[in-house]
Formats: sequence, C-alpha cells, structure tokens
Amino acid sequence: MSLALDAAMPWMQDGTPEKACVTKHPSIGCRMAWNMSHNEGFTRFFNTWLDKPLGTLFLIVLTFMIALLLRRLTHRMITQITLRMAEGTMAEKVRERNRTAFDGSPALLNQRRAQRAKTLGSVLRSIASVVILGTAMFSILGSLGLNLAPILASASVIGVAVGFGAQNIVKDLLAGLFMLLEDQYGVGDVIDVGGAKGTVEAVTLRVTRMRDVNGVVWYVPNGEIKKVGNESQNWGRAVLDIPVDIQEDTEKVKRILQTVADEMAATPKWQSVILEEPSVWGVQSLGGDALVIRIVLKTAPGRQGDVARQLRERVKRAFDDAGVSVATPSAAS
Repeated sequence: MSLALDAAMPWMQDGTPEKACVTKHPSIGCRMAWNMSHNEGFTRFFNTWLDKPLGTLFLIVLTFMIALLLRRLTHRMITQITLRMAEGTMAEKVRERNRTAFDGSPALLNQRRAQRAKTLGSVLRSIASVVILGTAMFSILGSLGLNLAPILASASVIGVAVGFGAQNIVKDLLAGLFMLLEDQYGVGDVIDVGGAKGTVEAVTLRVTRMRDVNGVVWYVPNGEIKKVGNESQNWGRAVLDIPVDIQEDTEKVKRILQTVADEMAATPKWQSVILEEPSVWGVQSLGGDALVIRIVLKTAPGRQGDVARQLRERVKRAFDDAGVSVATPSAAS
C-alpha cells in the first residue's frame, strides 16, 4: 500500500509536521498542509507565505459570521420580548378581565402598549447592533495586528468632547426612553407640558410634536419637559362651576343641574362618553351677589371639553325654563 502511494504521489516525504513547519507547536493550517501534502517544501512555503494571511482571513470571516448570528439571535429575542409587552403581562391580562368601563378602553390601551413596544424594540435592536458589530470590528482590527490603544484613546477623547457638546441631546434621548417605558403619554393624547398644551401627533426619543387648539404645531424636546399633565389616560372629568344669583334656592338649582346632567347621560349620543352617574357637589364658593355650584361628570379620555360645552347649553335652557338667574362673571368671581 505504501509503495503504491509512493508511486502515485512521489512528492510525499517522511517526516513530521513539527519538522516541516520548523516549530514545536505548528498551527492548525500548517499541520493540515503537511497532512495533505507530506512535502516539506510545500509545507514550509505555506507556513512562510500563506499560513498567517489565511489564518487571519479565516478568523475575520469567523468573527463576522458569529457577530451576524449573535445579532440575529439578539434581534429575535428583543422582538419576542417586545411582542410580549404588546400582548401584556399576566398581571395586566388579569386586570383586563376585571376591567370596567370606567377604566378606559381596552382596545385603546392595547394600541398604546403595542406602539410603545414597537418603538422600544426598534431602539433596543439598534443599540444591540451597534454593540455587537462594534465589538466584532475591534476584534477584527486586533487580529490584523493594529494597535488599538491609540484608537481607543482617541475615541475616548472624541467621546468626551462630543459628550460635552451633545449633552442636551443625550438628556433628551434618556428622557424620551423613560417616557416610553413609563407610558406617560402617546400619540392622540391631550397633554399640558407647561409652556404648551395640545394633542400629541408624534413621539420620538428626542422630541414630542403636538398641535394646540389654534392649530399651532409645537416641537418640545423631551429633556425640557419637567412635568406633564395628561388629559387622555383612562378617563377624564368635566368640572363645571355654575354661577347663579345669591337669592336663588340652592336645593332647587342643584335638582335642576342633576336632572339636566342625568338626562344628558341617558341619551344614546352621550352614553358611551359619560362613564358614570353625574354628581352635583354643591356650593363651591360665595360672592357678593352670586354663589357657584359645582357639577362633575366622569368622561371618556379627551372628551371633557365636548361634555362641558353640551352641558352648559342644556343648563342654560333649563335655567331659562325654570326662571333661574345666572350671575354675571364679575359677580361670580
């Protein structure tokens, strides 16, 4: 058998990979070159000119493939987690089963949760890609023999400089991230951020775009929002302070207000908007020639203004029919 192989492959020589590679610990590539050729000349040529370049190329390809695989697995895991967020946790599902009409629309809450999960998933996938591919790039540069210390030092200096110049942007991004995590508000909500109030049209990690009642669009950096009032979460409340003449019978006025509010709540148009029985709280304040009686209605989110305007019209007609005098705004102050 040996003679047949020698006749078929006369270049084969006796020896060992350690001798052919001129080292006690030959590389995998050099050992494979010897095992396939059994020729010292070819093995030394491979060891001198091809072993390191091919080994480096193999390491680069392997690192890149592992990075892509890890990135894909990480993205899939993040997607699954965010989908679970969109579907809701077990505690949220229990609350959904026990939810009443006064706790807001489940469909609306699910839509907000899905939107929040989608945004967070996109951000987390981008961060994961930067971290994984960045680490792979530095590993590849290190395998090429580059000295990474000056690069890392330069990157640190640049990072510090950029950090000082872009600290407001970082502040906006962090504020936007926590805002999304805590679900403080979303698209379609009516919010008040102090300097502006309106309906949210778009939310990103850096800025919130909202449109006020006059149609003016406001761009508010998330980092500048110190406090926010949301009029559209779960439910709202229409509060009306009705000023009447000081001589009017308080109980009579309260009965009229209660009757008008109950009739409005019973109409088909407003049944789904007014979430519970209206309540007349009573005399809110007294003036020189007027007293103010407060009535409140729990409403669907964002519908407080509609309910208040309609109720004022009905109260005005009822007062006219009953002969109740409405005090002037100056007297009701």
